[in-house]
Amino acid sequence: MDSDVILVIVVATALAFDFTNGFHDTANAVATTISTRALPPRVAVGIAAILNFVGAFISLAVAATVANGIVQADLITTTIVFAGLVGAIAWNLATWYFGLPSSSSHALIGGVVGAAFAAEGSQAIQGDGLVEKVLIPAVIAPILAFIVAGIAIVIAYRIVGRLRPGPVNRGYRLGQLVSGSMLALSHGTNDAQKTMGIITLALVAHGNISESHFYIPDWVVVSSASAIALGTYVGGWRIIRTMGFRIIKMDPAQGFVAQGAGAATILAASHFGYPLSTTQTITGGIMGAGAGKRLSAVRWGVAGNIVGAWVLTLPASALVGAATYGVTRVFGTGALGPVVVALSLLSLLAAAFSRRVAAGRTLTAEG
Repeated sequence: MDSDVILVIVVATALAFDFTNGFHDTANAVATTISTRALPPRVAVGIAAILNFVGAFISLAVAATVANGIVQADLITTTIVFAGLVGAIAWNLATWYFGLPSSSSHALIGGVVGAAFAAEGSQAIQGDGLVEKVLIPAVIAPILAFIVAGIAIVIAYRIVGRLRPGPVNRGYRLGQLVSGSMLALSHGTNDAQKTMGIITLALVAHGNISESHFYIPDWVVVSSASAIALGTYVGGWRIIRTMGFRIIKMDPAQGFVAQGAGAATILAASHFGYPLSTTQTITGGIMGAGAGKRLSAVRWGVAGNIVGAWVLTLPASALVGAATYGVTRVFGTGALGPVVVALSLLSLLAAAFSRRVAAGRTLTAEG
């Protein structure tokens, strides 16, 4: 009976994380569109929510990687999965509060790795998978997006440099409807998959799915896609401000190339099953679009703070995941520990979203 209760809590917590992933990472898809006034804020967020939902059904390769490519599924319990999710949600809320674009993907992976290590030691971690599927792409993806966006903006400026700014800006704003849509779609193909993988990992741990006949149930796909879409529609306005207005003063051409570079990189990663940080990727594209114009166009102090958050994400969420597992064990191996932690987390979420509502209304009024 206790195991069934814990599984229900894990699924609910996973969907709560998916929701926070959506509102935390809304900025990935819409910040550039909003900052260049290609679309009003609420329209941009609505389109991104729909395309996030659609993108979640395109590929399940990333979900499979998260479920069985990073930790040893046979050593994982539902309590470990729950503790890892709490570590991820805590980091998402902290970085959202300070308006820092950090990786929800790495927060989730870090939380689960930390909880698994606390419970079972290093034998529970697939070191090769963690390095090859997470750490190496984490370094390469933003650099690749930076380079592609930097080269693309130089080419774009040379093509349109002698044309009148008005028609050029209008053309690039129209182009952003396409590039922004592709970015939102790519976000769904990668980020929604992580929650699917975590829920499936919990189902394996609970005995609902065997490792030899691994699959991702349809209800997991639909519920994860719905949760991230709803979170996207709610919108992480604090981070939208940072990505859209504080890194560079963005024109429509820069917005277009940043979105294009980010979407191409994320779609490629989703195809190969890499749980990429979509936040880091599009931020790299934004920085590249600014630096391609001139190096001084990038506010490097803000960029430095963002990179600092990236570096801290995995270890910080791992520590919270490990600590959460320790707290649950204080109450024994039954369901009491996860219930106590889940109720505490709900109280924190209620307080956080009451602040978010006021911030969202302010930005919508400005748009």
